[in-house]
Order: sequence, then structure tokens, then C-alpha cells
Amino acid sequence: MSLIPVTILTGFLGSGKTTLLKRLLSEAHGQKIAVIENEFGEENIDSDILVTESKEQILQMSNGCICCTIREDLRATLQLLAAKKREGQLDFDRIVIETTGVADPGPVAQTFFMDEEIAATCLIDSIITLVDAKHAGRQLDERQEARRQVGFADQIFLSKTDLVSAEETDALTHRLKHMNPRAPIRAVHFGAVALEEVLDLRGFNLNAKLDIDPDFLKEEAAHGHDHAHGAHCDHPAHQHDHGDQGRHHHHDDDVKSFVYRSQRPFDPVKLEDFLEAIVNIYGPRMLRYKGVLHMRGTDRKVIFQGVHQLMGSDLGPPWADGEERISKMVFIGLDLPRDIFQQGLEQSLA
Repeated sequence: MSLIPVTILTGFLGSGKTTLLKRLLSEAHGQKIAVIENEFGEENIDSDILVTESKEQILQMSNGCICCTIREDLRATLQLLAAKKREGQLDFDRIVIETTGVADPGPVAQTFFMDEEIAATCLIDSIITLVDAKHAGRQLDERQEARRQVGFADQIFLSKTDLVSAEETDALTHRLKHMNPRAPIRAVHFGAVALEEVLDLRGFNLNAKLDIDPDFLKEEAAHGHDHAHGAHCDHPAHQHDHGDQGRHHHHDDDVKSFVYRSQRPFDPVKLEDFLEAIVNIYGPRMLRYKGVLHMRGTDRKVIFQGVHQLMGSDLGPPWADGEERISKMVFIGLDLPRDIFQQGLEQSLA
């Protein structure tokens, strides 16, 4: 049986996860989707979609999809679904996990790598995060879960942009890009998203053979996001009105990203030692990280990426004739010490 692709759908309370999910399930796309819900109530899947309910809380839907609620842990639920698929009791092509609005996606993602049986049957396709444009400012300011959801995202959808001004949307987009420069951002209206923008994104490639993102080495457009927003950053996303004080203030998000680039090749032994050291120390705070590396001793690109303490690397395609050999790495995490990372990476160069 081929690996079952899994999409993790996350986002803070009220961001529109269920609206997007209902849209996916009601479209005539011909795919059978198993949905794992870890909160289930009247605000979730509409009852008119549901046909029957078994003792195991597995629901058959009118379009051939199924839905099960997490009454036990995620691992057991995934094993149950995989077993029923193998035995021919359930027929589905993929799994979508809708997390609760205050969930940290980290433990959900780690389930697919920490458990050998799950890793042998399922493959994370992507983590999709919905962000409520109307309320995101306060949520990102006050709730770490909302910031972590942004940090883990492979794709970010902005909902409720019709309720805010274009300037507010631009400011929010800038802030999100500063937190996670690797995730594309686009606005959605009432969950209206083309299927190809949600499924088969291949945004999460930590399993076995790592694929290279062809756009990863390209320069970021517009602002560029490998700089720190300091006292002189004048983007509206980092401004507040402080009355008579008139002082400038920027968002001090604990989820931050930074990009490291170098035209000098890395020394493989030095880099491996450094990466293992920082993962051991800062792993719980490292949400997502990836890189395309110019490594001494090989004419092929080296691809690496990780989640928390889980890190993988593999040889990518050869450097093309005339192609500039440049390493680029992005780190997204909670209050990561950029100076320590920068210094360690510099010391790992050949």
C-alpha cells in the first residue's frame, strides 16, 4: 500500500478552518478524504453532510468521505484508519487532520516521525494555517499558539480580508512574512480555494528522500525578510500610536525567522557537529528549518530540513553549469539566538 498523504489544517479559533474543510468535502473532486477532527460539535462538520455514525465515531459522508473524532490519541486513530483501509473496510485516498483552534501543530507533525508504524503508512503533505485578518493582530500579540501555527505553516490562507482595509492586510502580510518567509500567503473568501492549492502541495518533505523547492534559492521579493526589524523599521506592521510619547514600537513576536546565505562552501563535518549541537540545545524552540547547501567535496546540492529535534538531509540535484553555488538556510523558531546561529554557521564554512 502506498503512503497515505496527510494534510494538517490549523489556525486559531474562528479563522475559518471548518469553512475551508466543508468546502473541500462538498466539492465534486472525486477524491475520498478521511477527516480526523479533534474537536467535534455543532460548529464543525454540518450534520446534513453526515450519513451514519458507528460506535468508533467514524462517520460516512455523502460524497464518500469519512470523518472520525479523536476520542483517543492521534496515533491510535491513524493506526485504526490505516488498518481499516488495508482490510478494505474503509476506502479513502488521503487524510485531513483539523486541529483544535488552540493546538500547537508541533506534536501533531512529530507523530508521523516518532512512530515507526505511522511513518510506514502515512506521509505529511503539508501544514496549512488559516489566519483571521480581522483578529490576527491581537491573537498574534497575545497567544503563542497562534504564533506557532504561523511558524509551522507550509501555506498560509488569510480569511476575512473583506473586513479590513488593504493597508491592514498588507501590514499583516508583512508581519507573517517576517515570522515565516517560507510559506506562501494568499487571501481566501469563505473557504473558496482551488483543490490544487490545498492538496498535493508537497510542502513537508522530511521523509526519506527530500525534494528541492526550486524557488528556495531565489531572493525574496519586495521587502526581503532576512533582516531584523529594529528601531528604524518604518513598515506599518511595526507601528503603534503611543499618544504623547510618540515612541516607535515594533511587534516583539517570539516566533521569528532569519535567513543565512553564504557563497563559501560548508565543511561537512563542522556543519554536522554544529547542527547537532544547536538541535540538542534549541530543538524544542526550532519550529521549522530548511536549507539548500553548497558543501565542499560534492558537485550536488545538499538539502536539509527539520522540525524541532528531528532533522534530515539528502543529496539533491547537481549544481548546473554556470549556476552560482550559494547556500541558503532559513530558521523559524521561538526566540532563537540569531547571533549564536550566525557565528556557528560562519565557523562551519570550509
